[in-house]
This record gives sequence, structure tokens and C-alpha cells, in this order.
Amino acid sequence: MSPVVVRRLALRALELLGVLLIASIGVFALVVLLPGDPAVDILGAGKSPADYAALRQDLGLDRALVARYVDWLGSALTGDLGRSVVPPQSDVTDRVLSALPVSLEIAGLGLLVAALIAVPLAMWSAYREGSAVDRLVSAGTFGALSVPSFLAGLLLILVLVNSAGWFPRSEWVRLSDGSLWGNLHHAFLPALTVALAELAMFTRVLRSDLIGTLRENYVLAARAKGMPPLRILLKDALRPSSFSLVTLLGLSLGRLIGSTVVVEYLFGLPGMGSLIVNAANQGDYPMVQGAVLTIAVIYVVINAGIDFSYGLLDPRTRRVHL
Repeated sequence: MSPVVVRRLALRALELLGVLLIASIGVFALVVLLPGDPAVDILGAGKSPADYAALRQDLGLDRALVARYVDWLGSALTGDLGRSVVPPQSDVTDRVLSALPVSLEIAGLGLLVAALIAVPLAMWSAYREGSAVDRLVSAGTFGALSVPSFLAGLLLILVLVNSAGWFPRSEWVRLSDGSLWGNLHHAFLPALTVALAELAMFTRVLRSDLIGTLRENYVLAARAKGMPPLRILLKDALRPSSFSLVTLLGLSLGRLIGSTVVVEYLFGLPGMGSLIVNAANQGDYPMVQGAVLTIAVIYVVINAGIDFSYGLLDPRTRRVHL
């Protein structure tokens, strides 16, 4: 690896660390600067001022914000996100590590389902631009984007759970329990719920990019030579048209991990969304800080990985994205 590439990689790593530092400051300030008193949230109203003061001192809330942030960040860098201040006062890291796989699986499986359907659908629609199939795909994806996730989830529950009885609603089976089929059976419907809007967005974006690529001279030449449509789409058109799709995949994964609150609530899933909502309702600020920081780090790292992947999709962009 040349010294120039090493230097560029080092600069990108420093940029990533800077973004993570800014994200940690934002997470800390988001919770600390919110109106209200954590001591009152934890003890409830009606206690004596001495009780509130003692709890604030015990939690370190009477210290300067900068000192509190430095201590919190230093502990977080070692993997210690603190302890819950709400009984049973469990370890925040343990709770996050327990909830994170659920959200990751739902988000990842949802994106996989969306991509597996969106890619061939967009290719078919783009190759037959202006046809009845193209118009049907465009109308269907527009309709899917118009349906909120909570409404899509309710409809799926009504049809596939309550009426057909094909899927359970308020249960979860972890992979650690040894049942892959049981896990997928419980995860598929929530994943399908989050996949619907992503599927529509992926299809529309990839279709648009494919249409532009299919009008390039080298593709027109391949079509004039009688090359099979599937070979043209897979070999010549799909790869250079995938930049926007790859970006959306990464952004969607990071976003879905933190935004599956409604879906997790509808299906009774013990994921990050449920963890954050319950902690916020109880005034458990260390739990909120730890969970939100974890999501922010995942989001930033995923986007950095996407940036590096551009060079793999098209070698011409390596100098720009390194």
C-alpha cells in the first residue's frame, strides 16, 4: 500500500473519530439538557429537598457538565455505559447488548427482503420503461411510500396474524435458543413491515439510475449487437447504477435500528426502540444515553463503510473516496 493511500486512510480515520466525538457530545447534551429533574423522575414527587439533593450527589448530577461528560465518555470508551438508575438498576451495557441483536435482525432482515425484491423489480421496470409493467411498478411503489409503517403493521397483523393465523404477534425467539426457524418465523412479519417503505424507495431510486445507464452509448451498442437483456442488465448496467442504492442501504440500516419503535411496540419485540422508550418514560437517563450512543456509533460507522465501498463498485472513484 502506497504512502499516499496510507495517509488518506489515516485522514479518513481521523475524520471518523471527529464525527464520533461530536455524536457523543450531542447524545450527552440531548439527555442532560432536557427540561426536568432526574431526581424527581426517579424518586417521584413529594420527597424532601434533602432526599433529592442526596440522590443528585449520588448520581453525580451536582458536578460540572464538562467533568460529567469526560467521565462518561472515558467509561464508554472502555465499554462501560454505566448503570440504570431505575430498579432493578441493571448494567446498561448488558441491556443494550441484549436488545441490540433484535433491532439489528429486524432492520437487516427487512433491508434484505426489500433489496431482494427491489433490485429485480427495478431492473424489469427500467428495461421496459414506459410500458404497462413500468407504470404498474411506479404506481405500486408510490402507494407503498404513502402507507405509514404503523398502519402497514396493523394491516399485516389483522390479515396474517388475526385472520390467517400464520404468524405470532407478541412473542420473540432468540437465535441463542437454538431455533433458527422459530426465530425467523417470529421476525419475518416485523421485518416485512419495515421493508415495505424501503422496498418502494429502493425500487424507485434504482429504476431511475438504471434508466440513465441504459441510455449510455456502451449499453446501446450492446443492445444493438443482440446481447441478452439479462446479461446487459447484470453485467453492464447494474453495477454503475448501484451508488445511490448502496448509500440508501447504509442510511436505511442505521436509521431503522433507531426508528423501529412503532414496529417493536406493535409486535412486542424487546429491541432498542422499546428499551429507549421505556427508559425515557422512567427517567432512566443513563440507559437512554447508552442506547442512543450505541445507535449513533453504528450509524456513523455504517456510513463510513459505505463511503469506502464506492471504490469497490467503481475503481474510478477510489482516489476521490479514499
